[in-house]
Amino acid sequence: MRREDKNAIIESLAGKLREYGHFYLTDTAQLNAADTSELRRKCFENDIKLVVVKNTLLQRALEQAAGNFEELFPVLKNATSIMFTQSGNAPAKLIKEFRGKKRDKPVLKGAYVQESIYIGDNQLDALVALKTKDELVGDIIMLLQSPVNNVISALQSGGNTIHGVLETLSKRE
Repeated sequence: MRREDKNAIIESLAGKLREYGHFYLTDTAQLNAADTSELRRKCFENDIKLVVVKNTLLQRALEQAAGNFEELFPVLKNATSIMFTQSGNAPAKLIKEFRGKKRDKPVLKGAYVQESIYIGDNQLDALVALKTKDELVGDIIMLLQSPVNNVISALQSGGNTIHGVLETLSKRE
């Protein structure tokens, strides 16, 4: 490969690293053609961009991109696929679902999610449990609405109780 081609690939990867907020490094080697095609289709359905890269080119792109990714350099061995996404936990859920009970690939090598670095396949469950920004905002809104709903409910039930008492007293006379 010519130096110009390598530089173009490095620039493209560095641009994607800056564009997408999160990325996952996986090992998809030894997947057969049907499984690879299915994985790519599922990635497309979940707005995840899957790219197979050379480790040296990816390391240079990580060095060029804004951020400190040095912790990920040791996992850049063997075959590496990178999953770019805007949602922090979508690739983790996809990997877990795709592996199911019959596959052991793709294996999570590392991930950069919400400005944190996760190393190793044992971090997959933690990444699945991460909530997206929209989910967190929804939880906060629900928590803020809960006390207001309780007060309104209490006032409405109290009003019904007072009305019932007044009606019973008026019927006695």
